[in-house]
Amino acid sequence: MISLLRVAGVLWLLASPAASRAVEEPSLEYRVKAAFLLNFTKFIEWPTYAFANDAAPISICIVGEDPFGRVLDEVVNGETVNSRRLIVRRIRQTPIEGACHVLFFDRMEKDTADLLANLKPGVLTVGQGDAFIRGGGVIAFVIENRRVRFDIDQSAAAKAELKMNAKLLNVARFVEK
Repeated sequence: MISLLRVAGVLWLLASPAASRAVEEPSLEYRVKAAFLLNFTKFIEWPTYAFANDAAPISICIVGEDPFGRVLDEVVNGETVNSRRLIVRRIRQTPIEGACHVLFFDRMEKDTADLLANLKPGVLTVGQGDAFIRGGGVIAFVIENRRVRFDIDQSAAAKAELKMNAKLLNVARFVEK
C-alpha cells in the first residue's frame, strides 16, 4: 500500500503545473544566449534602409524550432536600442524582406546555407557552431569550458552591411577577418 502511495505521489508531482513549467523552461544555456541576442543589438549598427521608418522596431526572429520558450520575450520586453523597441518573432520559412533584423538559427540545416547566401543586406545572422560561420553566418555561439561564447565573421558582417562596435569584437572568442 505504501509503495502505491509513493507511485501516486510521484505521478501527481510529474503532472503538477510546476513540473510542467520545469520541463518547458529553457536551459541556462539558452537563457544566456537570449541575453547575448539582446546585447548584440546594442553593438550593431544597421544601415538606415533596414528599417521602414524611424519608429520601426528591431525584430529578433527565431527560424524553425524555438529553444528559448518565453525567456527571449522576457529578456527583450520593454527594451529599446537607439530609440527602437525590440520584438521577437518566430518564423518557419524564409522571412519577408525587412521583417527581421536578427535571424537566429538553432540548427544548421541543409537549406540554411542557401538562406544565408540569399539574404538581403541589413540582417544579423546568429547560429551555432563553426559550421554556421563556414556557411555564411555572422555570429556563431560556441560552448567553451562549459561557457557560452561566440565567434564573429567580419566579412559576413560587411556583406550584410552591418557595422560592429569594437567592444563586441573584443569580447568574441574568435574574429574571422
